[in-house]
Amino acid sequence: MESYLTSVIKQFEYYKSLGDKTFEQLSFDDIQWQSNEDSNSVSIIVKHIVGNMLSRWTNFLTEDGEKEWRNRDDEFVSSFSSKEDLVAAWESGWFCLFNAIKPLKVEDLERIIYIRNGGHTVTEAINRQLAHYSYHIGQIVFLGKLLKGKNWTSLSISKGDSINYNKDKFNKEKGKRHFTDDL
Repeated sequence: MESYLTSVIKQFEYYKSLGDKTFEQLSFDDIQWQSNEDSNSVSIIVKHIVGNMLSRWTNFLTEDGEKEWRNRDDEFVSSFSSKEDLVAAWESGWFCLFNAIKPLKVEDLERIIYIRNGGHTVTEAINRQLAHYSYHIGQIVFLGKLLKGKNWTSLSISKGDSINYNKDKFNKEKGKRHFTDDL
């Protein structure tokens, strides 16, 4: 289970990096863009992720993950005044998350924590949040790619480059490593 903790931290770092690399490619106007009034902009998705992170990971082991001070509905109202404000909020959410999970020990993984009074093992709660954030970060990346079109710099294996990518991977000696180690 020690490898689980190491792996999940690397997974969270990977998804954070996808958001970071997307923000680097977008202007503040891009970040605010909505296809219609009922859709979410990158800005709104970030605000929601951050609100969720601060609620879930603050006092993670000792308090319910849905805090009384969280206003989830407000997370879906655009309010960032600059790209810098958005990035600062993003960083604060990730800081809270990593501050909660990096000190965890194997013996913590079976502890029961609560989200809206629903009991989860720590492992289940981590997996729940990893899936939730990767879902929304996928939306952020998709919107970025959509907005930038031909000016988008791929965050994955570029179209038409799979053969070269695989050749590089298979030229390395077999060994245990995390897929993010080479990124």
